[in-house]
Amino acid sequence: MGRELYRSYDEYGLVQVLDDGNKRYLAFAEDDEQSCQLKSDPLQLQHDYTQAMLLVLLFCQPQNIIIFGLGGGCLASTLHHHFSSMKLRVVELRQTVVKLAYRFFQLPRSERLIVYTEDVGEFLEREHNKADVIFSDIYCAEGLDMQQVQPWFIERCAELLNDSGWLVLNYWRQHRAEDDMIAALQQCFADVRVCTTAEGNWVVLAGKQRFSGSASGQRNTAKKLSKRLGYSLATHLSRLIQT
Repeated sequence: MGRELYRSYDEYGLVQVLDDGNKRYLAFAEDDEQSCQLKSDPLQLQHDYTQAMLLVLLFCQPQNIIIFGLGGGCLASTLHHHFSSMKLRVVELRQTVVKLAYRFFQLPRSERLIVYTEDVGEFLEREHNKADVIFSDIYCAEGLDMQQVQPWFIERCAELLNDSGWLVLNYWRQHRAEDDMIAALQQCFADVRVCTTAEGNWVVLAGKQRFSGSASGQRNTAKKLSKRLGYSLATHLSRLIQT
């Protein structure tokens, strides 16, 4: 993935920043890619799954966002830039990752973007200020942080959302077999939709209230948002299935 700009180790292992001239990468292991940023257009999301996660904007107009897992901060930076009224809270386990997001990936320093350095489970236990949308994408070098498939995690996220809130989760396809997690989603949320991406991710969108808008309205909103975000939401929308 190019020239190494930075390497260090913390209690959780390796952290690298690499640059191939066109893109910049954050990695937690050799041949790992946690974040990818296009240097000529840093706010254009590069991974299919992060693009698909923003399908939630076709179901609601959130003002208060929580993001679990910072990485290079690409999702947080994109939302902060394109939606000037949004307030974002980001939870990241590793202090080194936070520092690198500011130093190498242009994460904005803003009153609208607060970063907490702590375990997501601990944050869920103590936090009571509700959100309109929660994005959860917590991965380490070995793969998904398994807190994200636990029923208590789903339940606590639902409690932390407003009555019309949405939970957006990034999994791999094999996590479709996590029966307890699926049951918790169906119990806590009235509207559950899934999108399998070309890269093999399985993105879940779960709303506390059933969406009552029209398909044509969503397509029109997708066209408008696609122009703003710099990529087409139509492909991801065509893959979105209601369970």
